[in-house]
Amino acid sequence: MSRYRGPRLRIVRRLGELPGLTRKTARREYPPGQHGQARKKRSEYAVRLEEKQKLRFNYGVSEKQLLRYVRRARRAAGSTGQVLLQLLEMRLDNTIFRMGMAPTIPGARQLVNHGHLTVNGRVVDIPSYQCRPGDVIGVRDTDRSRKLVEANLQFPGLAHLPSHLEFEKSKLAGKVNGVVEREWIALQVNELLVVEYYSRQA
Repeated sequence: MSRYRGPRLRIVRRLGELPGLTRKTARREYPPGQHGQARKKRSEYAVRLEEKQKLRFNYGVSEKQLLRYVRRARRAAGSTGQVLLQLLEMRLDNTIFRMGMAPTIPGARQLVNHGHLTVNGRVVDIPSYQCRPGDVIGVRDTDRSRKLVEANLQFPGLAHLPSHLEFEKSKLAGKVNGVVEREWIALQVNELLVVEYYSRQA
């Protein structure tokens, strides 16, 4: 099963802030469960696993999908960790979330699945679609689609629009101008540990 449908704050308490998963903040700082407050020394494997889980839950991808992204990043030129983050950031559901059209990535995923959005004038209902520089993302020309996006724009998930994107509220359309830069990635994650975690599998 690719999507996590359980309690989101439980994941936030365990892994730290995940801006793509939920807008809520946990009242307790320690992990959930009976032993949440007991500070244990974590192994190197546990630290790497935690970083990997941050990516999985924040971007809403399955283990199989994430492994596929790692393999693609390995084949590409440049830093594997940075390419991996760029591949995840350039997904259609994440791009819509960063433009403010949806409050969270799962919310953006639902907008895409239900066919409310277009890429270059054509309806795209695949959340994992890889956005490329020059792609124009718009809202389908129906009252329902426009109302949904307008309601979401009142309370965007993140305050700042990344430098590689532009968005016009009046037209409800945005454009991808380039590939995301590392400093614009909102998630606090050490991508090198994720690459290390997958070093034996990928």
